[in-house]
Amino acid sequence: MKLVGIEALISLVVQFSFIWLAFKSIQGLHIERLFREMPKTLPLLIVLLSIAIGYTSATFFMSFFDSIRNLIYIVK
Repeated sequence: MKLVGIEALISLVVQFSFIWLAFKSIQGLHIERLFREMPKTLPLLIVLLSIAIGYTSATFFMSFFDSIRNLIYIVK
């Protein structure tokens, strides 16, 4: 039971890390330069886009390492 809690904690940390990384990356693009007037909802778009990209990347990352961890069962 403790192992499930540890895996959940690791999953949350990885997801928040990837979301933060995606947010910083999108901010580095300076999307506001593409507009004459910055739309009011542009910060919301950046946050939602970073959540979508970060969550998808974290899911891929965790799935990839779970698959590698499960390769042991081929040998057994």
